[in-house]
Amino acid sequence: MAGAVNLAAKLAGFADPWAPRTVAAFNGHDVMVVKVQGEFHWHSHAETDDFFLVLDGVLDIELRDRTVTLRAGELFVVPRGVEHRPVARGEAHLLLIEPTGTPNTGDPATAAPRRLA
Repeated sequence: MAGAVNLAAKLAGFADPWAPRTVAAFNGHDVMVVKVQGEFHWHSHAETDDFFLVLDGVLDIELRDRTVTLRAGELFVVPRGVEHRPVARGEAHLLLIEPTGTPNTGDPATAAPRRLA
């Protein structure tokens, strides 16, 4: 990396929800920003945990037995193999970290393509 990454500027560069943008990479992982709104799909990741950090807004992470509500500055890690569904009632901005190539839906056939911010 040539310099600091401004997350707000990266988020301002796109509008489409649920389409993560990679802003950095380290040790085989992608650091991504994403705008979310509404419900995502129920899914799980068999090979990796799922890291969510809310930068702005509110995100509910629905699990089959409870809901975890995150506000700006809060994070939650969904353990590998646990079915979950992120839900944002208004627009929320997130930072995600996951191994490079991890499909966001848990299924490569339905995953959003990786894009750079």
